[in-house]
Amino acid sequence: MGRVTARRPVVRIRDGAVSTRPDTLVAEEPLEIRLDGKPLAVTMRTPGDDFALAAGFLVSEGVIASAADDLASIVYCGSARDEDGASTYNTVDVRLAPHVPLPDLPTLERNVYTTSSCGLCGKASLEAVRTTARWKLDGDRPRDVSTELLAGLPDRLRAAQRVFARTGGLHAAALFSPTGELLDVCEDVGRHNAVDKVVGRAAQQGALPLRDALLMVSGRASFELVQKAVMAGIPLLAAVSAPSSLAVDLAEETGLTLVGFLRGTSMNIYTAPHRLNLPR
Repeated sequence: MGRVTARRPVVRIRDGAVSTRPDTLVAEEPLEIRLDGKPLAVTMRTPGDDFALAAGFLVSEGVIASAADDLASIVYCGSARDEDGASTYNTVDVRLAPHVPLPDLPTLERNVYTTSSCGLCGKASLEAVRTTARWKLDGDRPRDVSTELLAGLPDRLRAAQRVFARTGGLHAAALFSPTGELLDVCEDVGRHNAVDKVVGRAAQQGALPLRDALLMVSGRASFELVQKAVMAGIPLLAAVSAPSSLAVDLAEETGLTLVGFLRGTSMNIYTAPHRLNLPR
């Protein structure tokens, strides 16, 4: 199994003093996702939770709604080996359950919205999510989430990042309850991978849609992250940095509460503030 971290030598300069020492880096390796044996997507990720990553990716693309019901199996491909003949564990093959129709792979490959440079216009992107989302976001759930609770989520997210504490090089995504209980957290070099992992684990547990969950992410809130939240039925997404214009458009269109620049007691609420208990 691929390792989460790696050690590399580094020349370190501190206060004018030069030394050589090993440094702990986050691992980054490609993961190829195959669907019924056919190549579907390749993403650069931190090894670990690969099956959840694949399941979450398929949820975000509208292929499945539940890993327990819609997937027959997810396995590593033994044919993917390195130059020494050892398995790389960098290719997974997903088999759908018999009742799940196999999507048109060329169409799905063209419509994978996992990068902000997908080449689609804003209108096409919004329409694609609107037509493939399985669940409508309930406008009344959750209610009265306090801004004080939101203000504490970035520190709680950082405290839960075990690998970040060793490397300083990972993004994270966490699910919280409306009362602030940490439900799950995943780390990865890619923000979208971290979200796919946490959504995929929920799918494996039969917990979708996540109508009573809050999603907290490190970094910015891009269109892809809003899309993944909507596809998982998550009603609130909070980020420590800025959203993109298309992310705000999609949040507005779907009724997602989108919070950005969540730092200390400061935050910007871009859409659907009715879910929050605002200071008076």
